[in-house]
Amino acid sequence: MTITSEERRRWLARCLELAQGAAERGEVPVGAVVVAGGVVLGEAANSCEERSDPTAHAELLALQAACRATGQGRLPDAVLYCSLEPCFMCAGAALHARVAAIVFSTWDPKFGACGSLAMLPADPRLNHRCPVHAGELADESAALLRRFFRRLR
Repeated sequence: MTITSEERRRWLARCLELAQGAAERGEVPVGAVVVAGGVVLGEAANSCEERSDPTAHAELLALQAACRATGQGRLPDAVLYCSLEPCFMCAGAALHARVAAIVFSTWDPKFGACGSLAMLPADPRLNHRCPVHAGELADESAALLRRFFRRLR
């Protein structure tokens, strides 16, 4: 699957809009969008605080919405876009959903499982692997996260 830079920028910009909304609600600013064939199947922002649920990450919520929208538990034609590198839980969920690719803006050196701490989507021991693309709009995403955490301190 070929994903153009224009597509990456378009959908990651939407992720950043969702992340900004999360920040305004006091959530860690992360947004995610699941797209197939240019159509949004699901999108979400972090809602861990609002839901009192440590698993309410943007990626999981977007994948759940996409599965509901398609009526399928697998999303082999979809791409998961995220403003922040997915953690182990979210990368695992994406692999279970059999996404075609994962695209994210900025790295997460403390929890990232798509290149920072591990490269789960490329692990040969798993029965599904997918390509990972990183770096588009990384400065914008990192700045949003820095502003959010600076306000907390």
